[in-house]
Amino acid sequence: QVQLGESGGGLVQIGGSLRLSCAASGLTFSRHSLGWFRQTPGKEREFVAGISWIGGFANYADSVKGRFTISRDNAKSTVFLQMNSLKPEDTAVYYCAADRRSSSRLQEVDYWGQGTQVTVSS
Repeated sequence: QVQLGESGGGLVQIGGSLRLSCAASGLTFSRHSLGWFRQTPGKEREFVAGISWIGGFANYADSVKGRFTISRDNAKSTVFLQMNSLKPEDTAVYYCAADRRSSSRLQEVDYWGQGTQVTVSS
């Protein structure tokens, strides 16, 4: 079965950096768009960043543009999210997602990871 396993979350100070990784198995990684979503208690899960499987085009939420970078390594079936200049409002559970369609917006997610907590604190 398909598995998406996130790692790299944790506690970081304001202005710090973290790099999230998501290792995938059980799917044709190179033919899936990949992305990251985040969720805080009482709020809906929101799109953070996505990267298409055709052309490797990246798309970001306005709130993270210029601070976060998404990338993928098809040889390792892994997608990354480099997060810099972290703010308290970035605190959330971050979920990896895979979509069979080519859009980097991941509007129809087929698979989800279990999530990893990111906490930004002063």
